[in-house]
Amino acid sequence: MARFTKLEIDRNEEHHSHAETIAASRVDDTTWQKRAEESRRLGAYEGALQYYSRALESDKTQVACWVGQVQMLILLEEYPEAELWSRKALELFPAEADLFASRAQALIRQSKTRDAFGAIDQAMQQPGQSAYRWTVRGELLLAGRQPTDRHCFDKALQIDSDWLVPVEISLIHTHYGQPNNALARARLAVERDATSPYAWYIQAACQQRMGMAVPARRSAQHCLELKQDFRLAQDLLMETEQGGSLWQRLRSLWSN
Repeated sequence: MARFTKLEIDRNEEHHSHAETIAASRVDDTTWQKRAEESRRLGAYEGALQYYSRALESDKTQVACWVGQVQMLILLEEYPEAELWSRKALELFPAEADLFASRAQALIRQSKTRDAFGAIDQAMQQPGQSAYRWTVRGELLLAGRQPTDRHCFDKALQIDSDWLVPVEISLIHTHYGQPNNALARARLAVERDATSPYAWYIQAACQQRMGMAVPARRSAQHCLELKQDFRLAQDLLMETEQGGSLWQRLRSLWSN
């Protein structure tokens, strides 16, 4: 867990150079959160994680940044750390539904099913609605091979029209080896926002994974029309031309 000591809210300032400290003081917490969201929407999860952390340094009452920080750890496959930080956040905000959901997702990924059910039940009992709690409930049912997972995912999509919701559901289906469902959700993301390079990239990666080389190239090319320096889209084009597999390299995008 050493690489995540930087996430501590009471981070020792001597770890920053004087110039970094001055620069950071000029950027408020809303700017850090905005940068986190921008990075997340490009699949740059490591960068998003650090920006969420910076936002919390400025204001640790931002529940959305606590949730985002845990979600990024999960997407980076750092499940024990994700669970740890969800518990830390719940100590501060013991009635926040999405924090319970984030803890449940971290537990699911560690095969701690009983605890995950308890956490998601607590999330669902809180007032209001959110796409994330339904997404996690769907993942829990999917992990347990229960047929009602689709209802939960569809509920999440009804609650929030953001294209990022089907993208992250697509990644869940990929995690559990369901490429057909992953591609269907990726296509929905592109339908919701055809200007998102990351949505096009995820669609391309799903197509490539299923052996659909020509559609994968088209999707990757469209991604590059929207963002010329999207490196993994460039790599995907090379891979499809060479007949190779790309999906296992997706993590390298998230670590940038």
